[in-house]
Amino acid sequence: MSQDYAEIEKSARSLAPEERARLAEAMTESLRGAMPSQIESEWEAEIKPRVETYERGEVSLIPAEDVFAKARKVSGE
Repeated sequence: MSQDYAEIEKSARSLAPEERARLAEAMTESLRGAMPSQIESEWEAEIKPRVETYERGEVSLIPAEDVFAKARKVSGE
């Protein structure tokens, strides 16, 4: 592991949970172009039924604030 990576990781860990989540999303999105097309199509095949289930009202979403609060509680932050 390079020193630059270690410094970046240390800085990222010092961010608030919401900021870390946004950073993780941005980093994941930056890899999207690098994803092989098979993985991309498998993700789309997985996501589509989940969205349709939600749109039919068969499941409900959990607000992000609740998810982060529970994660903080579990991790002891």
